[in-house]
Amino acid sequence: MALSKKVERRAKIKRRIRKKVFGTSEAPRLSVFRSNKQMYAQIIDDVTGTTLVSASSYKNKKAKGTKIEQASIVGKELAEKAIKAGIEKVVFDRNGYLYHGRVKSLADSAREGGLKF
Repeated sequence: MALSKKVERRAKIKRRIRKKVFGTSEAPRLSVFRSNKQMYAQIIDDVTGTTLVSASSYKNKKAKGTKIEQASIVGKELAEKAIKAGIEKVVFDRNGYLYHGRVKSLADSAREGGLKF
């Protein structure tokens, strides 16, 4: 029962965020997903509904260490791929998660990698 309340709460927060955050071709949306073990991030153009760039800690040889360190590596990798694809400016979608810990680590390292948001 407690898990379903957690899931409902996050879904409600996610809907509230997505009302305001929309990715265009000039500034696509950087969406973050964190599972218990892994960290995933993708840059999405919501106008066309396509994923432009993605990165994750799953099957990533470089992503070793604590979960926060893994998130930092994923953020750097995502920023490198985005710069190669010609994307510099994005809007950040924390996907209902608190901007703390792994989500903050990913965002900070993406900024260090050259993304602006």
